[in-house]
Amino acid sequence: MSVQVWTFLFVGITFTLYLVIAWRSRVSDTKGFYVADQGIPAIANGMATAADWMSAASFISMAGLISTLGYAGGMYLMGWTGGYVLLALLLAPYLRKFGHYTVPDFIGDRFRSNAVRIVAVICAIFVSFTYVAGQMRGVGIVFSRFLEVDVNVGVYVGVAIVFVYATLGGMKGITWTQVAQYWVLITAFLTPAIAISLNLTGNPIPQLGLGSQLLGEGTALLEKLNQIHADLGFASYTEPFVGGWNKLNVFCVTLALMAGTAGLPHVIVRFYTVKNVAAARWSAFWALLFIAFLYLTAPAIGAFARYTMLDGLHGKTEAELPEWFRSWEKTGLILWMDDGDGRLSYTGGDRIEENELFRSGNLGTIQVAGIRQNHAKWLSGEEGGEDGRVVLRQAGLVGPDRDIIVLATPEMAGLANWIIALVAAGGLAAALSTASGLLLVISSSVAHDLYYRIINPKATESQRLLVGRSVIGLAVIVAGVLGIYPPGFVSQVVAFAFGLAASSFFPIIVLGIFSKRVGTMPAMFGMIAGIVFTATYILGSVYGGWTNWAFGIGPQGIGAVGMVINFAVTIGLTPFFPAPDKSVQDLIMAIREPEGAPPALDIDISDRAE
Repeated sequence: MSVQVWTFLFVGITFTLYLVIAWRSRVSDTKGFYVADQGIPAIANGMATAADWMSAASFISMAGLISTLGYAGGMYLMGWTGGYVLLALLLAPYLRKFGHYTVPDFIGDRFRSNAVRIVAVICAIFVSFTYVAGQMRGVGIVFSRFLEVDVNVGVYVGVAIVFVYATLGGMKGITWTQVAQYWVLITAFLTPAIAISLNLTGNPIPQLGLGSQLLGEGTALLEKLNQIHADLGFASYTEPFVGGWNKLNVFCVTLALMAGTAGLPHVIVRFYTVKNVAAARWSAFWALLFIAFLYLTAPAIGAFARYTMLDGLHGKTEAELPEWFRSWEKTGLILWMDDGDGRLSYTGGDRIEENELFRSGNLGTIQVAGIRQNHAKWLSGEEGGEDGRVVLRQAGLVGPDRDIIVLATPEMAGLANWIIALVAAGGLAAALSTASGLLLVISSSVAHDLYYRIINPKATESQRLLVGRSVIGLAVIVAGVLGIYPPGFVSQVVAFAFGLAASSFFPIIVLGIFSKRVGTMPAMFGMIAGIVFTATYILGSVYGGWTNWAFGIGPQGIGAVGMVINFAVTIGLTPFFPAPDKSVQDLIMAIREPEGAPPALDIDISDRAE
C-alpha cells in the first residue's frame, strides 16, 4: 500500500480510538471536567503527563533542532528534561497538597487577592495560546504532507478532533486519551530510530548506534558527519558554542526552558488529577521514565537524519533527486532554486552556491513560497536589489524547514511505507495531546478562576460546565487561527511559551510555597514586570526587527532574564508591603508539612478543590 493509504489507515484508527475513549469518559460535573475526579492511577497519570508534555515540539521539532544545530540543539533536551525534574521535586507535591484545580487558583488563594488571580489568569491564557500555536502548526505540517491536503485543512481537522474529546470528557477524557496517545507517539518515534540504526550501524539500539561505526565505512558516524560538515562549510556538528549559540545564549535558553517547565499550567494541573501527594510523586517518577524513552533517542534521530540528508542530497542533479524530496517540495517546506548548472549545493557559512535548499516563508513583500527552478535573475540580483539568496539567508530560510526533519527521516532512509505513516500518526498524537491539555487550561482559567471564583460564585454545576465547554469552543477557533498563522517554527514558538511561563509563574509559585513573607502587591507587580518584559522583547524581536540588545540574548532565552526581573521586583518590594495574614502563613506551613507527619496546625487542606 502507498504511504497515503497507510496514513489514512493509521490516522483513522487512532482518531477513532481517541473519540471512543472520550465518549466513554464523558463527565457531568466540574471535578471530573477539571481534575478527572482526582482518581487517576499514578502510572496512568504518568503516561498522560508524558503525552501532555511531549508535544509537537518534542516529537516533530526537537530532533530537527538537534539535527540542524548539532551540539547546541542539546539545550532543548537538557532544558525540558531538567525542568521536569525541577517541577516534580520542587513544586508538584506541594501544589497537589494545596488541592486546587488550577495554577491561578493557587496564586489567588495564596495571595488572597482577586487582582492577583486575574493577572495569573491572563498569564495562563497568554502562555497557553502561545504554546498551542506550535501544536496546531505541527498538525498542519503532518496533514499537508501525508494526506496531501492544504495545511489549513489539516489544522481544521485537528481542531475538530480536539474540540470533541476535550468538551465531552474534560480532564478525565483528555487523560485517558493521552494514555493512548502516549503509546502511539512513542511507538512511532522508536520504530524508525531502531530501523535506521540497524541499517546504518548494525546496532538496534539507537543510542549505541550514534557512537558506532558506519557499516562498510570503518568510520564512526559522528566523525563522518563532522567531515561532511567541514567539506560543505558548516560548523562542526559536535563542536559546542558555535555561531549565535554562544555560552550565554545556550545557558539562558536552557534556564528559561527549565523554569518554564516548572511553571507550565497544563503540566502542573496533571498533578491535581491523582488521589494524594504520594500518587503525585509516583506519577512524576513514571512520567519521567516514559519521557526518557523519547528524549534519550532524539539525539540519535537527529544525527541519523543529518547524515542521511547531506549524504543523499549534496551534488545531486534534478534527475537524481530522491522521491522524498519531491514529495516534501509540494509542501513548500523545502525548495530547490536552480541557477543554471543543474546540481544542488547544500552549503553552510557564508558560501553562496548556485543551487541551494531553502524553505518557504513570507519575507515582507517577497513571497518565497512556490518558488521552484529557474529563478536565476531574482537569485543573482540581476533584476535589481540584493542577491535573493542573501535575502533568504538573512531571514534564516536556508535548508529544509526544521519541522520536517523527523517526519521526513523514514523516507530519507528508505524505510517501509507503513513506518512512514506510523510516524505521521505519532506526530499527530503528540500535537493533539498537548493541544487538548492547553485548551483545558484556557477553559479552566476563564470558567473556574474568572467566572466561578470572581464573577458568579453561586453558579451551579451545570452553569460552570456550560461556560467551560463554551470557552473550549472559542479557544479552539483561536488555536486554529494561530496554527494557520504561527509566529515561527514549532520549537521556536514553544520556547517562547516556556519563556513566558518562566518569567510569570515560576518565581511566584516558588515564593508562594517557600516564603511566608511575600504578600499580595509584590507578587502582582513581579508577575506583571516579568511577563511584560519577556513578551515585549519576544514580540519586538520576531515582528519589530529588534536586535538582541539585552546582553546579546535571543528571544528564545529572554525568559531567563524575565524570571530574574520577576524575582527581583517581588523580593525588592516585599519589605515595603505588609506580610500575609496569619491564616495564609499557617496555610503555607501546612502544605509544607511532610505527608504522614503529625499535623502541626489545625487546618484542613484535604479537599480544597471544592
